[in-house]
Amino acid sequence: MAALTIRDVHKRFGTTDVLKGVNLEIDSGEFTVIVGPSGCGKSTLLNIIAGLEKPSGGTVAIGDRVVNNVAPKDRDIAMVFQSYALYPSMTVRQNIVFGMECRNVPKPQRAEALARVAKLLQIEPLLDRKPSQLSGGQRQRVAMGRALVRDPLLFLFDEPLSNLDAKLRVEMRMEIKQLHQRIQSTMVYVTHDQIEAMTMATRIAVMHQGEVQQFADPETVYNRPANVFVARFMGAPPMNTLPARLEAVAGGVRAIVGRGEAAVALALPPAFATHAGREVIMGLRPECIAEEHRRFGEDNTGLALEAPVEMSEPTGAETIVLLRIGGERALARVSPDMRPQPGAMGRFSLDMRRVCLFDPKTEALIDSARA
Repeated sequence: MAALTIRDVHKRFGTTDVLKGVNLEIDSGEFTVIVGPSGCGKSTLLNIIAGLEKPSGGTVAIGDRVVNNVAPKDRDIAMVFQSYALYPSMTVRQNIVFGMECRNVPKPQRAEALARVAKLLQIEPLLDRKPSQLSGGQRQRVAMGRALVRDPLLFLFDEPLSNLDAKLRVEMRMEIKQLHQRIQSTMVYVTHDQIEAMTMATRIAVMHQGEVQQFADPETVYNRPANVFVARFMGAPPMNTLPARLEAVAGGVRAIVGRGEAAVALALPPAFATHAGREVIMGLRPECIAEEHRRFGEDNTGLALEAPVEMSEPTGAETIVLLRIGGERALARVSPDMRPQPGAMGRFSLDMRRVCLFDPKTEALIDSARA
């Protein structure tokens, strides 16, 4: 395994800038997930790492070696594709060892690698079947097995679970994470699914319009998003972002959401006191808006709020409620037995300790630690 260094990588197709100076330092043995909406450049970046595309500028280094001009076959990488890319006329056994045969790997070594990978992925009973006789999850295991027999410096995954149904995606997500824990190889995984990113990654690179918006561990990305885009993209449902203005009050500061009779005043942590008087975008995760009297930790019962309900959506484990705070729409996560009716006034509890504030002009996070 090896570290991966991406420095100021640009990619242009004609007059279109697809990548606009991407910088990433991925440590050896790390599981990095590159996530973002369709068209943000994440698959192009993966193809540049693999050598399937050449950057218009910048460098890519695997370990200590710059690989910009190194052919894909000589980069010592293994790639798992979205479409599995299995040979339909070959058995599982033949699919897995085919690459080793092409590289003239001795037969005993091929057999040893096949046995090791088949046991690791639990596909030993499938070795004599053909791809048409396998389920989607089994085909994906075979595609991973073909990559694992290489024992490469770097594994690349290009949206490998997007063709699976929801149940299989959850199962395969756990298997890939457990696989990384066992083999401790460097992995770069591309997806548009932020749930996959949150559950699998050591660190997440969030991309938008060809740029990395934030590169951090999942907890930081979720709780301290670098900007409004990350706040709205990461999380299901996403973070509520409400325009507000800050006012100084005795002993602290409060956020005024909305105007006129609908305006609501919400007390903020004292760390934001130095920002009193400015306009902000206030971010609050849906789980920070819960049913009345919810305790958010031993020493915090939350800030009481009465708000009109527009809709409730039971999901089994919880209920998602659409409400209005100062006239602005917001989503709340409440207990499954709470079913407020549309048009009714609901009583909620807010955990203001986890509030984020963003600059409305730059949309960047306002760091309360520097207030």
